[in-house]
Amino acid sequence: MTLSALWQPLTLGRLHLSPRLALAPMTRSRSNPDGTPGDLAAEYYGQRSSLGLIITEGTQPSADGQGYANTPGIYTPEHVEGWRSVTEVVHARGGAVFIQLMHAGRMSHPDNTPHHRQPVAPSAISADQDIQLRPLQPAPTELKSMGQTAISYTSSSPPTQTTAPTHTADQ
Repeated sequence: MTLSALWQPLTLGRLHLSPRLALAPMTRSRSNPDGTPGDLAAEYYGQRSSLGLIITEGTQPSADGQGYANTPGIYTPEHVEGWRSVTEVVHARGGAVFIQLMHAGRMSHPDNTPHHRQPVAPSAISADQDIQLRPLQPAPTELKSMGQTAISYTSSSPPTQTTAPTHTADQ
């Protein structure tokens, strides 16, 4: 592909990108303390919407996925409304947006989650790195007890998702 081809439009199903670029996700930690994307998020993503496809920062689909303070969620009606505001700004400026779902795993801390529970991780091995707070070593978890976290990723439909604006590659 030539450099000039990057600036040409691209159609993926019903998604039209002009130019055919995507902005890689970068954690901004600009959400409200409850994980709702606010005006700062709408401004940030809106400023970059002319690039083409915006891939958001990691967004937790459940409270167990949060690892860092002020990162966005998409599991409450308030989160959905916050993302609706962001997507409306991006769409109005000609861009498209995909939300990146993520789980912080062992890089979490109870004080950075709304429920203050021990981090959920695949093993009890510490990340051996500091985050904003001293990380706790995740407790070993029986596979059978991790079902609720797994279910939240396969059925993380926000209560009002049917009315939330979305873009998929086949639209």
